[in-house]
Amino acid sequence: MTQRVAGIDEAGRGPLAGPVVAAAVILRAGRVPAGLRDSKRLEATARERLDADIRRDALCVGVGWADPAEVDALNILEATFLAMRRAVLALAVQPSELLVDGNRVPNLQGLGAGLAARAVVRGDATIAAISAASIVAKCARDAYMRTLHQAYPQYRFATHKGYPTAGHRRLLAEIGPCPLHRRSFAPVAAVTAGRR
Repeated sequence: MTQRVAGIDEAGRGPLAGPVVAAAVILRAGRVPAGLRDSKRLEATARERLDADIRRDALCVGVGWADPAEVDALNILEATFLAMRRAVLALAVQPSELLVDGNRVPNLQGLGAGLAARAVVRGDATIAAISAASIVAKCARDAYMRTLHQAYPQYRFATHKGYPTAGHRRLLAEIGPCPLHRRSFAPVAAVTAGRR
């Protein structure tokens, strides 16, 4: 069997609102987009251009989500692993190995016989497939948060994407949480408790 390595990374572990999103990317040999790096090191326009290049040139791309209710029910680490599993299951091609950014890997049960996984600390800066996954996950989540801004414009999700900026914290304190907020995160829990 041909070795098909999927890079995996996530976006959205730290925000107070919105989903955690993971991507799995199997790059095509000889068609690796130039300029891949950790999504946090790229300007938004470069990230979006690379996202389009990755989606066009990769062998396959899978995206998985865990919503705020799942984050609250499971905890952020387990919700991240759930999103990663969903991203692998969304791949059109079965990978033979997963390279996961970080120091832990999700449970592989049910993801395919013989599938191996390896955690790579700072893999988003050193392994092209993980960098690609980082970019795809970040772009998918940012686009989703811009869409959610239409439903909840008072929170300005298009600006801060749910991250705990000073402006977001101020709006959260003034308005209170909406269904997109992660109730298990301390700043949201404190606002919720103060409104009882």
